[in-house]
Amino acid sequence: MFTQFKNIDTAFSHIKRFSIFLILACAGIAAFAIYKGFDLAARAQKQVYILANGKVLEAVSADRKDNIAVEIRDHIKMFHHYFFTLDPDEKVIQGNISSALNLADQSAKKAYDNLKEKGYFNNLISANISQEISVDSIQLDLNLYPYPFRCYATQRLIRATSTVTRKLITSGNLRNVSRSDNNPHGFLIQRWETLENKDEPLKP
Repeated sequence: MFTQFKNIDTAFSHIKRFSIFLILACAGIAAFAIYKGFDLAARAQKQVYILANGKVLEAVSADRKDNIAVEIRDHIKMFHHYFFTLDPDEKVIQGNISSALNLADQSAKKAYDNLKEKGYFNNLISANISQEISVDSIQLDLNLYPYPFRCYATQRLIRATSTVTRKLITSGNLRNVSRSDNNPHGFLIQRWETLENKDEPLKP
């Protein structure tokens, strides 16, 4: 009889140890699953998928400071493109200028008002002149804030019989603002001014 009790006690001890081991194993598996779940969620947050021309492209997000120089240069290029890319059509001019003014402060609005007062845009329309610009280079100083810049560009005035090429140099600085559909990079150009805008000499 004592032997039977001893066997029952031994069996209970085995079951107890097995149950403890099973509970610990389940807890370990659950902890590992939770950890992997958080890890996968963190990785998923760093991935952005873009649909372009019917194809899904993966983009990896990064801190803004890693791409700030690229974003600033693109913001400056967009502003100059909208401000200086004009056709002899009042609606095109108004649309482009409106897009440009969303990226800059009153200094750009003042420059636009001065050109309008001088009849610059009316001359483009009456003479059927198209205006294009290509940004050659942009100098930045990211050690200062607001970020100062100087933009070097080539401007072309296209007429029916000729094309005039001008060298354009502008300067200003940028400060951070909230991103929006009208200002996707989240910068605002301040104290914008034209330093030089003169015709290039004709090549012989």
